[in-house]
This record gives sequence, C-alpha cells and structure tokens, in this order.
Amino acid sequence: MKLFEHEAKDIFRAFNMPTPSGGVAMTPKEATERAAEVGKPVVVKAMVLAGKRGKAGGVKFADTPQEAEKFAEEILKMRINDLPVEAVLIEEKLDIEQEIYAGITIDRNERKYVVIGSAAGGMSIEELAEESPEKIIKMYVDPSLGFQAFEARQMAIAMGFKGKQINQLGSFFLKLWKIVEAYDVELTEINPLILTKDGKFYAADARLNIDDNSLYRHKAIIEKLKREPVDQNERERLATENDMAYVELDGNIACICNGAGLTMATLDAISLYGGKASTFLDLGGGADAERVEKGIEIALMYPKVKAILVNIMGGITRCDDVARGILAARNDGDITAPIVIRMVGTNEEEGQEILKKAGIPFLKTMEEAASKVVELVKEVA
Repeated sequence: MKLFEHEAKDIFRAFNMPTPSGGVAMTPKEATERAAEVGKPVVVKAMVLAGKRGKAGGVKFADTPQEAEKFAEEILKMRINDLPVEAVLIEEKLDIEQEIYAGITIDRNERKYVVIGSAAGGMSIEELAEESPEKIIKMYVDPSLGFQAFEARQMAIAMGFKGKQINQLGSFFLKLWKIVEAYDVELTEINPLILTKDGKFYAADARLNIDDNSLYRHKAIIEKLKREPVDQNERERLATENDMAYVELDGNIACICNGAGLTMATLDAISLYGGKASTFLDLGGGADAERVEKGIEIALMYPKVKAILVNIMGGITRCDDVARGILAARNDGDITAPIVIRMVGTNEEEGQEILKKAGIPFLKTMEEAASKVVELVKEVA
C-alpha cells in the first residue's frame, strides 16, 4: 500500500521527524488558505502516487497565496502517469543549502533490508545509480540486530558530513528504520532531505510503501486514511477486478498470455526480435471467451499499444474458448490495432478452425509470432 506524501509525513512527524510547515488542499481556495497560514513562499505539490511529478509539471513554487491558488488550480486539473490529481500539498519553501537522499528498502538477493544514503539528492536514486554510483552509500541491516544508532552515524560520516550534522542526519536514518519496523515497510525514502542554510534538516519529501501482506496488522492506518490503496489507474483497476496480472511497460506491443512464465518468455521473444513490450497481461488459468475478450479490451485501453500478441499454451485454458474470445472482441469492435495469435495445447485444432473460418490468421510458434508482431509495429510506425 503506497501512502500519499502528506500521509507519509503524518507518520514521519509522529516519529519526531522535522517536516516543512503546511497542509493539504482539495481546492484552489483551500490552497490560498494553506499558503496564508504558512505566511511565507510555498511549494505547491501534486498529491498523486506517481514518480517524477516535477518533470510532469506537478511541483511549482509560489511567492504569494494568490499565486499558490493559481498553481493549485492548474495542478488539480492534471493527470500524472494517467492518475488524476485530487489534492495538492502546500508547504513552506525551504532555504536550501544541500539536497540529500535517504531511504530504506529490501534487497531480495541479500534477503536483508538495506539503508541507502547519498549527499547528492534531488534526483531519482535509479538515475543517480546509473550516472554516479560512487555517490551512493549502502549499509545492510543484520536482521537479528536491526539498524543501530552507531551505524546511522557511520552512514552520515560516509556521506561526508561532520560535527553535529553527523548526529542530526543519523537521527533521520534511525527514525526511518523505526518506521520500517513499526509498519512493515517495503520502501521508504526522503528525496530530497533538505539541509537548510541555517543548518537544520527537514524531510521535504516522503515516500512510504507498506507491504500489502501485512495490512491485516495495520487496519488502524486504513481506517484513519478512510481509503483503500489507490495507486492503480483505470486499466490496472479493471485487471485487478478481473483477477488478471497486469503490468504496464514502456514499449508498444501488448502481450496477452496465460501464465506468468509464458508471459515473461513472450516479452523476451519480442525483445529478441527488436521489439519492446508495452503490457504484461496474464489471463491466468482456465480463461474463458469472456475473459479473453476483456483482456484484449483492457490491453487496448493503454495509449502506447500499437499491436497485440496473444500467446496461449492451452492446458486448463482451452484454445477454442480463446478463439471465441478473440472473435467476440473483433465483432464488438474491441480490436483497434494489429493482432498476432499463437496458440497450442488443449483443443488447439478446434480453436484454429474457429479462427480460420473467421478469416483471422494465426501462427504455430512463439518465435514466428514475436517476429511477426515486431514487423507489424514497424509497418504501423
């Protein structure tokens, strides 16, 4: 469960972590009021569970309450990563000396939590790792001991801080760890953690993801927030409601398969032939015609999709049911992009006959299908 920035900061403050003064606004008028309460220049930030808000225009600086109202009106009309902005956070604009990164996540290869810090904050940790990996400091947490105060200070020293700033920054890392322990956190980060010109540290940002499997232990959070997880766009929500595994990627070929392993192999095959997948959509086992049609409908809702590859290996999923679903999608006008079909297994002859009678071509190997769909995308482009 991902928390909005203001929700995460409420938890940060409960652990005595300094944050900029301010509040949430649902309307431009409320933004004016929040800015007036701050009484200083403010930052207006889109409250949306998506990264890179600044690059999308979802973070603006305002010198007056009237300017904050104007920016809030603009931001509240936005969609970022296809998610609507329904609130903005109005906070004091800090006098920045340095931007720092501080975070804790799980390293599944090491099977440990890892504390991450960098004196070069303000950019995504992924970009920083790629461009300047030497600037990232990591410390693994011994699960039997937890993260210790002396280790938090060692992180600050390794990041280049001296004097009283060692304890101040170390305190942030230690408090992050206590939050991780208290709330079964998968990822928490502050980017940027601000060092102001008068020598104080503030959590200017806050990210907090709680393990969904632990939510039964944190019902009080859900009750307090008065909401269920809301980080899904419309396509993801529909896939979840229909018990489909759905992940959006950066390419333009939608992969609709049955089984996670087959779907991953299909993504690899597309990459092998020079294409790039836009969609991982696993129909699951035993998909009937209605489910197949729904999967195609969901996949084509994603604007990046230029072609579809349906790759089915029939077991409990029957190829004749898949063929009927594809035919229904075509007859209902759901198929608005080129489609390539490969299906083998249970009732494959019956399924292929249905497609043949309908004039819908199909291929017999995944390699042929992947090569064909990549070729079709190039033709469309």
